[in-house]
Amino acid sequence: MAQKSPSPALEPEHVQRLLLSCREAKKSAYCPYSRFPVGAALLTGDGRIFSGCNIENACYPLGVCAERTAIQKAISEGYKEFRAIAISSDLQDDFISPCGACRQVMREGTLQHSSWLPSEEASKRAKEGARQMPESFGNLTMKRSAEELSFTLCLV
Repeated sequence: MAQKSPSPALEPEHVQRLLLSCREAKKSAYCPYSRFPVGAALLTGDGRIFSGCNIENACYPLGVCAERTAIQKAISEGYKEFRAIAISSDLQDDFISPCGACRQVMREGTLQHSSWLPSEEASKRAKEGARQMPESFGNLTMKRSAEELSFTLCLV
């Protein structure tokens, strides 16, 4: 299957809307354990923005990152085409990137070919999602036959 070409550069207006939305979403974060609020804003193919915040739980694995909250909100509303995601935290002048679980969710959909933006220096540090998880597991992997799949055994 041919690789989808990277999405065109974002208009400055979209970048500004994304950054404002992710910072606003951060204010709703529920993070009593880490005290590390995160907000995310997702731009759909038609220009709509869905935002999300991190939501923690005393049982840590049940918490949800801001990026996945925004993506799941958009998908639950019927959106499946995404151009970019912006992420905001309280880190000063530092790049914040999605965790592995969020990158895997991005990889699953069309966001794998879209820019994801740090909240600061967005235009300078935008990267292509597919480069963030080279050789990642995805829907095309599951279409291969069992003989084609390779497995790695990790011993601890």
